Formats: sequence, C-alpha cells, structure tokens
Amino acid sequence: MKKSILSTLSIFCVVCLMILSINCGTMQTIFADNDVLKNTAKASLLVDYDSNTILYENNSNARYPIASMVKLMTLLLTYEAIDNGQLTLDTMITTSENASGMGGSQVFIDPYVEYKAEDLIKSVVMASANDASVALAEYISGSEGEFVNLMNKRANELGMKNTLYVNCTGLPAPEQYSSAYDCFIVLKHLMKHEHYHTLSTIWMDKLVHPSGRETEQVNTNKLVRYYKGCDSGKTGSTSEAGYCLTASAKRDDFRLVAVVIGSKTGQQRFTDVSTLFNYGFANFENKLILDMSKPVLENVEVKMSKQKTVDLYASENYYGLSKKGTNNEYEFKYEVMDIKAPKKVGDKVGTLLITKEGQVVKEIDLILNADVEKLSYYDGIKRIAENW
Repeated sequence: MKKSILSTLSIFCVVCLMILSINCGTMQTIFADNDVLKNTAKASLLVDYDSNTILYENNSNARYPIASMVKLMTLLLTYEAIDNGQLTLDTMITTSENASGMGGSQVFIDPYVEYKAEDLIKSVVMASANDASVALAEYISGSEGEFVNLMNKRANELGMKNTLYVNCTGLPAPEQYSSAYDCFIVLKHLMKHEHYHTLSTIWMDKLVHPSGRETEQVNTNKLVRYYKGCDSGKTGSTSEAGYCLTASAKRDDFRLVAVVIGSKTGQQRFTDVSTLFNYGFANFENKLILDMSKPVLENVEVKMSKQKTVDLYASENYYGLSKKGTNNEYEFKYEVMDIKAPKKVGDKVGTLLITKEGQVVKEIDLILNADVEKLSYYDGIKRIAENW
C-alpha cells in the first residue's frame, strides 16, 4: 500500500479515537440508556466484556465507597503475586494477631498459625473474609499499608482514574472510593486468572483451621447459584456504601459484566444486576468476526526465503457486538509490510484495521504462524535452475 494511503488511514484512526474520547471519556460507545433499567442504585453499569462497549450506565464514573468490592484488587494482586512466583497456592502463610483481629466479614482465623494460601484466597472469594485478606496482604507486602500502596499503583497502571484505596478489605474509611467503571476494569483483569473461576463458582464449603475446628462458608454472590451463566463477582455492603455487587455472566460466547453501587437492600442489588444481565442477553449478541486460528491473507509474497509465499494471521480474535435484528457489516483493511526472510513465528508483518459504518473499531497486528527461513546460496541456485 502506498504511503499516502497509509497516512490517510493513520489520520482516520486518530480522528475516530478523538471523537470516541470526547463523547465517552473512556473511548467506549454507549448503546442504550433504557428507562426500563433505571434503579435506585447510586451507580450502575453494563458492559460487553470482549469489546468494553458500555450497554448501559448511570453515574458509572462517579466516586463512591464500594465496601468489600475493594477485595477485587486484593485478589488481583494475590493472583499476580502467584504469577510472578512470589507465592503458590500451597504456600503456608503464618497469620498475625492484626489479621485475626479484623472485624466485619471474617472466617475467624487463628493468630500465629499457618494456613495454606489457597484456603485464604477461597475465604476472600467466597466469604469476603477481612481477616484472610489482611493475612494475604501482610505476606505479599510485609504490611497492609505497603500492600495498599501496591493496590493504588496497580489501579493507576490499569487506568482506574476514580479509585483510591485506603485498606485491602473495604472496611469504612472516609478517604476510600471507587467507581462502577473502575470495578469493571479490575474484575475483567481478575477474571483472566482461571483459578479464580474455580473458586468463584463454589456455593458452599468450609475452612478447616489448623486446630481442627471448622468455619462454614457460603458464597456471598447468590447469582452464581441463581442466575444462569453467572460465574464470578464480588459483593459489598456497609452503611455508607449501601449494597454493592460487581458480577459477570456468560452465555455461549457472549460475556457481560454488571456493576451496581448503593442499592437499597441486599436482595435489591441482585435484582438490579439480574435486570442488567437480562437486558444485555435479550437485546445484544456477540459474534466472532475475526478468527485468529484461520489465515486472514493467503499466499503473500515473501522475499529471500525458501518458501515463496506465507499466510498471515491475526494476533487475536475479534468479537463484534451488535443489537439483535440489525445489520452490522464489518470491513477489513490491510497494511502489509515487505516481508523478507528470516522471520520468526509471531513476528508482526502488517496491520489489520476493522471498520464498521466507516469508523475504525479495532486495530490488530498481522503476524506469522511459522518461522520463515532465509534462502541459502544453494537454494537460490536451485530456484534459478527450476525457472530456467
């Protein structure tokens, strides 16, 4: 493609992003503001997980206390600590008197004894245990205070512009706040950890303490049992925050995330989130528009290589969100580099622009799915002879 065409496409992309940024603040499109979805919550949000498209929102960027939904970040940092080798699910964690003395939701851990990390994580996921949260925080960072610094640093890295953490539990603190949209961000990253889903779908269990006594646990997120497809989420409730819930549900290939902050009652938050889910699943669908397992372009010329052509693949899948009953056509535009051997599998060799109704909705790398070896002197002579 000529440079002039590439420049035009680049300008076009920038303009589109600027328009989205001005209109939405988070570069997402709001599909609907349906009166049917209005509720008594202070803030509410419904988002398509794959495209980050907002399907409904009310005060989604407003700052409010969120109670135990703070623990979404506590869990995310715990799983990231596992990823970087700082601990494992089998790590034995010695608890402190400070951790065991936490009030509010708890599993009554004993001080100065060892608990398996997985058991403490499960207690946070299922029972929203403050004592288990602090025990994990102290192990990872040395103190809850240092862990909170890490929480705020990670929030900043994730672009959570309306969040400030003061503790790792969500217990009342005047300076602590977050927003519905920021809760969506942290849950989306937490859900990338498969083990989290293993725990978040358990309805009932028990914690067996080192002494042998047992603490029964029931998942605080009732929707994992009573709403079809709900497989994750975090509740929260204090007198200042009201009743809160961030949850996700998936049906077929369509995943939604819903958030409510400040519902009037504990049952109302589940009703509010269920209503949001019902609206999303009834009115929208998510289709696989681009499959990364299939070639996007075939038989593209490659220079100085043993093979004359290569196939190009997308670096990721793309799901297109559309309202049911509407025609939403997607178009592909390509910018392919001059490909010269040698190249490695996964090397970027071009760019794919996905457009819808004239607007760029996604830019995806075009990559190789196999190594491309350089043409040797002998191979070059042989090729000349073959074409003689």
